[in-house]
Amino acid sequence: MIDNFIRALFSLAVSIVIASCVAPDTQHHVVISTREQKLAVLDRGNLMAIYAVSTSRFGLGDWPRSYRTPLGKLEIAEKIGDGAAPGTVFKDRRRTGEIVAPDSPGRDPIVTRILWLRGREPQNANAFIRDIYIHGTPEERNIGLPVSYGCIRMRSSDIVNLYDIVGRGAQVTIVDAPLAAVIPGLSSGTQMAATNHATMVIR
Repeated sequence: MIDNFIRALFSLAVSIVIASCVAPDTQHHVVISTREQKLAVLDRGNLMAIYAVSTSRFGLGDWPRSYRTPLGKLEIAEKIGDGAAPGTVFKDRRRTGEIVAPDSPGRDPIVTRILWLRGREPQNANAFIRDIYIHGTPEERNIGLPVSYGCIRMRSSDIVNLYDIVGRGAQVTIVDAPLAAVIPGLSSGTQMAATNHATMVIR
């Protein structure tokens, strides 16, 4: 009995050590422009892609129950949804077993993937407990418009791409300014593709 307890304790300690050894993602930086409703992904400062998004219909801020999108420097605290099929519905960050198609009438759940954000400044200190995510939405027809309840919404195909790129600890910056104002070298004339899918940038 004691041997089993010691083995279990040792196994737990090893798991904790291994988990603590996973280095935070310092390579990638996500920049979100609420003004342009766009999200840029940077790899060591180089632009990889730009996606259309949807931020809050209620404006900007971080007050509890405000349904607003917080500004400032945040980080990806948790990644949820490994391997889930596009359209997989999440309730309280758990899969419900349902899958919904894009633009399904009357449906507005969180789908596909979740990147749970944690604030790193006083102005966004409530983001984690407010459950502010970057996540997939079936309301893809509204991407590019501020219609969310505080989170940053993306098309399912786009959130899968982003999820596969960034790791826990990756920096996320949300600004009320054009992307060109905060990303060095980005031309103000940079446009999204006609389909609103990511514009890949090769340097």
